[in-house]
Amino acid sequence: MSGYEPVIGLEIHVQLSTRTKMFCSCALSFGEEPNTRTCPVCLGLPGALPVLNARAVHFGLVMGLAFGCELAPRSIFHRKNYFYPDNPKAYQISQYDVPLCLGGRVGDVRLHRIHLEEDAAKLIHLGESGRIHGSSASIVDFNRAGTPLAEIVSEPDLHSAEQAREWLTLLRVTLRQLGVSDVNMEEGSLRCDANVSIRPAGTEELGTKTELKNMNSFRFVMQGINAEIERQTALLEAGETVSQETLHFDPASGRLTPLRSKEEAHDYRYFPEPDLVPLAPTEAMVQAARDVLPELPAQRAERYQRDWGLPEETARLFAFRPELGAYFEVAATASDDSAVVASWVKDELLSRLPAESDPAASNVPPPALAKLAGLVQEGGITRGAARQVLDRMVEAGGDPGEIVEAEGLGAMGDDGELAAIVARVIEEHPDVAERVRGGNAKAIGALVGPVMKETKGRADGGEVNRLLRRQLGV
Repeated sequence: MSGYEPVIGLEIHVQLSTRTKMFCSCALSFGEEPNTRTCPVCLGLPGALPVLNARAVHFGLVMGLAFGCELAPRSIFHRKNYFYPDNPKAYQISQYDVPLCLGGRVGDVRLHRIHLEEDAAKLIHLGESGRIHGSSASIVDFNRAGTPLAEIVSEPDLHSAEQAREWLTLLRVTLRQLGVSDVNMEEGSLRCDANVSIRPAGTEELGTKTELKNMNSFRFVMQGINAEIERQTALLEAGETVSQETLHFDPASGRLTPLRSKEEAHDYRYFPEPDLVPLAPTEAMVQAARDVLPELPAQRAERYQRDWGLPEETARLFAFRPELGAYFEVAATASDDSAVVASWVKDELLSRLPAESDPAASNVPPPALAKLAGLVQEGGITRGAARQVLDRMVEAGGDPGEIVEAEGLGAMGDDGELAAIVARVIEEHPDVAERVRGGNAKAIGALVGPVMKETKGRADGGEVNRLLRRQLGV
């Protein structure tokens, strides 16, 4: 970083999972025929009056309580004035100086505010194929206009692109757990702007920030932030200054291009929305939001570490993927060693299932995996043989004990069978045996493999090594 420290704050736009739009009764939809979910209100026709969506307010209160925000006893909506093709009214109804939620935090990152607003329409840029009179053209789909949004604004507490991605992952999982949004980035339900600046390491004063707009994947967020950090660093090292502006990041080329100079609040000519009364949540509304709060991912990760003794990385994996956490808890309850079960879920079962799938929908019920792990712990089967059993369970289900018996995969006893196999393998590989006797200790691995193959994984690896060394005299 050449002595510079990045300072990053994020603005996340979350489409709320209501049935209808923010200020009208048009149904929310994705993928419908363009301009079929509109009405005079969301098109901004003269004389149309907005009515606030109560469900959106409920979701705002749920987020505020979950993140420890201060809920405003009285908040108001404003008109944020700007003219753009995706905004039929030439203003957006949003919240300005009195938002619904102030402060709070998600994980280690403080929140500045959460406010409610409506989304704009969707612009579709046709590119070369849609040129009209020699100029490229864009078309507008107003179905999205008026969709309920919550904008979550963080404080500048992030200091790397990787940290920003990790925090966004936590936020996304938490919002999904709260049930306020499907947070589907591919459909635009979660979009992120990043405010990026750099400053000399060890200083407190913030540098000039730029804004990266509308990044719709965590990978693009990381790439865009890293590209902007590199750009600002190069400018300062060359003795130039950073201009406050809004930028677009193209993930295909990795290029950053300016969109416009960064607006200030006065550029939008905010004034109170005259057609909406102030929002004053009642105690009943707050209690209704409090009643639906689930255990949040950060809390769940702490519980897994505290109550189940899981390492931080495993606890976070199970907390960030609730379906894994639920599966683990059932399996661990059926076992005497939760750490061992966690290892089998994370390291063995997941690698055998389709990516992002729910293990509860697989052919391996949690108690069956716990039983398999227990067989290994008791010495009734080796871990290698247990992997073969798990392969069969994933493919066709079944009881692990019955599979072990039917396939003859039980651990070898002390009846001399293993010693005889070891002796035979040594006899069949005299050149390897001589290298080991000659001091090449690593060569013993070439003998371990054939032994394990002949025993079908039933032999304990440590015992195989011990017998090999004893019979080779090393």
